[in-house]
Amino acid sequence: MHRVLAAWRAVGQESLNLPNFITLVRILLIPFFIILFITPTPDRSMSAAVIFVVAAVTDMLDGYIARRTGQVTKLGKLLDPIADKLLVLSALILLVNVDRVSALVAILVIAREVAVTGIRAIAAGEGMIISAENTGKYKMALQVVAITLLILEGTDLGELGNLHLAGIVTLYLSLVLGYVSGGQYVWSFWRQVVAKGL
Repeated sequence: MHRVLAAWRAVGQESLNLPNFITLVRILLIPFFIILFITPTPDRSMSAAVIFVVAAVTDMLDGYIARRTGQVTKLGKLLDPIADKLLVLSALILLVNVDRVSALVAILVIAREVAVTGIRAIAAGEGMIISAENTGKYKMALQVVAITLLILEGTDLGELGNLHLAGIVTLYLSLVLGYVSGGQYVWSFWRQVVAKGL
């Protein structure tokens, strides 16, 4: 436990740079999304979709700025995936609530995210950071597309085509990629932590 606390103290000493600030903005947008979509109407669903997409875009923006300006920090590496999980899981739970996503799919997604978060926490306690693989990034992109389509199903844009089917198929693809990337996290954790006898 003292190793975990020491790691968090070290992370907390880093300055709140622009990429990390953008990540915090993403987290702050989540309650507004929830308020709008917890009782969806066509107008509220459209507004919720806009907020969701804006929040998702900040995910790409903070990472790009951090890499471009050399502001990649331990705080950012830990905070960014947490913000992503809060955004996606909040949306999935609300979509289950309005019967657009099955509870089983949401449980499988949540189980994967909890497992990966646990692995990252253990690694952080050992002073190591396990960064996201490209597969995980593709998974996140597909999740954003799927969830956006499913949110928009309840708006006038639903007349453009079968948004529900498109959203569900995309969500299933993201689920497959999610478990592939989860396996990559386990392998990376094994190489960095377990195999070194830490």
